[in-house]
Amino acid sequence: MKRIGVLTSGGDAPGMNACIRAIVKAAAAYGIEVMGIYEGYKGLMEGKMNVLTCNYVDDIIELSGTILKSARSKLFRTEEGLKLAKEQADKNGIEGLIVIGGDGSFRGACDISRYGLPVIGIPGTIDNDIAGTDYSIGADTAVNIVTETLSRIHDTARSLIMDSPRVFLVEVMGRACGYIAMTASIVGGADYCLVPEIPYDIDEMCSHLKKKFDNGKMYSVVVVAEGATNVNDLKKQVDAALNIDARTCVLGHLQRGGSPTAFDRMIASQMALKAVELLVEGKTNQMVGVVAGKAVSCDISVGINDKNKISAEMVRLNNILIG
Repeated sequence: MKRIGVLTSGGDAPGMNACIRAIVKAAAAYGIEVMGIYEGYKGLMEGKMNVLTCNYVDDIIELSGTILKSARSKLFRTEEGLKLAKEQADKNGIEGLIVIGGDGSFRGACDISRYGLPVIGIPGTIDNDIAGTDYSIGADTAVNIVTETLSRIHDTARSLIMDSPRVFLVEVMGRACGYIAMTASIVGGADYCLVPEIPYDIDEMCSHLKKKFDNGKMYSVVVVAEGATNVNDLKKQVDAALNIDARTCVLGHLQRGGSPTAFDRMIASQMALKAVELLVEGKTNQMVGVVAGKAVSCDISVGINDKNKISAEMVRLNNILIG
């Protein structure tokens, strides 16, 4: 194997650049050249790529986002698009492809593998919803950003003299997995947390908050995963139940930015090396992950069909700490 390709697909995640850097350096250790493919699968079809050297990627480890950019493509979902992608891969001497992204990106990798291109997936999504790995690239950075936001809300809320208690509803990312919300709730000192995995009872939540207010607390912070409920609808329910004017804070894309944490840089580097080694070994349709601190691999279908869910242990811990 003389040359492989790497692309980033789907939503960007802090640590993707650290992963790209490690792929280039790991491949170089095996005497393999890496083609950086720009704009995801769209760029693969259009031949938007060039060789990434160790010198070129040396200083990107601390950068957020992805130097390769990311784009969506309807054409790639068709047989015509897949053929174009494979033709460009062949034209540019790409003998294997590493895809950094989520489950949709992995589906695309599986599709093009049917045309004979070996593929390896690396989970890069802040939601941390990909099965087969304890952590996805970007999740730790996102949790740290949310935690800092909660600390700032605590700072200002403690300083206010209010006639009545106040509730801060903080919406974070997580359509199907409440990892960001639950982890940030635990380490950020939240008073309640709503996640997609657990149906919530508005009466129970408001009763819990009222008890805190009756005991003298003047504010509460509720972390809400976007997949749990609409935060604006939740505000109306809380306002009516507690006769207050709750405040909403939607973090949105703030969670995707920022220099990746040391942890995200580490797992990105571990998974990058494992992905290169799998291609060298002649493997395909695999995804890499980190389990118990070690780089592992499994069939890529695991990352496509299964979802990480928050653990019962995490839920129990949060329930105790919000008391």
